[in-house]
Amino acid sequence: MARIHVGQFNDSFPPTIDGVAQAVKNYAACLHRNHCDVTVVTPAYKNVRDDYPFPVYRYQSIPLDNRIGYRAGNVFSPEAVVHLRRQKFDLMHVHAPFASSVLVSNINHRPRVPVVLTYHTKFEVDIEKRVNNSVFRKVAMEFLLNNVKAADEVWTVTRKCGDSLRAIGYEGDFHVMENGTDFAFGQADANKVAQLREAYNLPEDTFIFLFVGRMMWYKNTRLILDSLKIAKEKGLPFRCFMIGSGLDAVDIQKYAATLNLGNEVIFTGPIYDREYLRVFYSLADMFLFPSTYDTSGIVVKEAAACECPALLVRDSCPAEGAVHDVSGFLAEENAASCAEVIVNACNSRDHLAAVGQEAGRSLYLSWDTAVARAYARYTEILK
Repeated sequence: MARIHVGQFNDSFPPTIDGVAQAVKNYAACLHRNHCDVTVVTPAYKNVRDDYPFPVYRYQSIPLDNRIGYRAGNVFSPEAVVHLRRQKFDLMHVHAPFASSVLVSNINHRPRVPVVLTYHTKFEVDIEKRVNNSVFRKVAMEFLLNNVKAADEVWTVTRKCGDSLRAIGYEGDFHVMENGTDFAFGQADANKVAQLREAYNLPEDTFIFLFVGRMMWYKNTRLILDSLKIAKEKGLPFRCFMIGSGLDAVDIQKYAATLNLGNEVIFTGPIYDREYLRVFYSLADMFLFPSTYDTSGIVVKEAAACECPALLVRDSCPAEGAVHDVSGFLAEENAASCAEVIVNACNSRDHLAAVGQEAGRSLYLSWDTAVARAYARYTEILK
């Protein structure tokens, strides 16, 4: 097969930092490097320089609510439609079933090419939370469902993510195509880990926990703090790094203070240096990610890359593939259960390390491998 041209369409892309934006960036990078020609299509942001080895086409956009932090692309822009029709894509991959889906529909004419859609997020949860009017909520759900059904093939990032597709009324087939991580396998340099421990004055007999993600309540950050409060009351010596930013960051910090966790929980803000972030994963004894909102949780694979075992909620999407006490630690979605699992796991540092090593063997997936699987599916579709 001749070298093909694939369009990667999403409603967000760096400088916006979210899981889907990072997924699209890594899809494009791996496809460009290893497989085919690729163009990212995304709304325009002011004063952004796209310094990538692959082309990024940004089309006219307007800001949404500042609390959301995203921009809405003008999918009916004549300039964008004409330009993108001239790109002669062989296949178009949509990562957001909203503006990007409509734009693809507008440009996919004469000849029509296959469209793949990845369902990354529990959009039905977002709509329920953000759309108060029942009539508007129904319209939004129908719009979402119609955009999903318009794709020739639908992918999810986990098997359980398919439950969200069913929740919006989708009855068709779907393929599971996992996301990967840009972390190479292996822990950070031991000297850098030691320097980080010294910088934060962390005693050797203290357990180190870690959360990386948006500082939002829907990430179950309250559950993390409530669990840590119980663990502290049980006498477990620990420090927990909370890395990230978000609209709820101030309230989350205040809540930690009310739980008397001011000495134990350390809020670092966002860390954009990936190698520096790797040092935190390598230092940590356990990664705390009890989110039931996320459909995948790339951060769990980041932790696995550094052989750091994760605490996950049983039967959640991020827990898919993890086996309790073997390649991860699974708890119920309540503070008592999470705290019990944390404390029991910390009875043996050797066992913690063994579970981390198995997580590295069974849960780690590089973006190169993940995208190679996706590209193989592209070629099957084109055949």
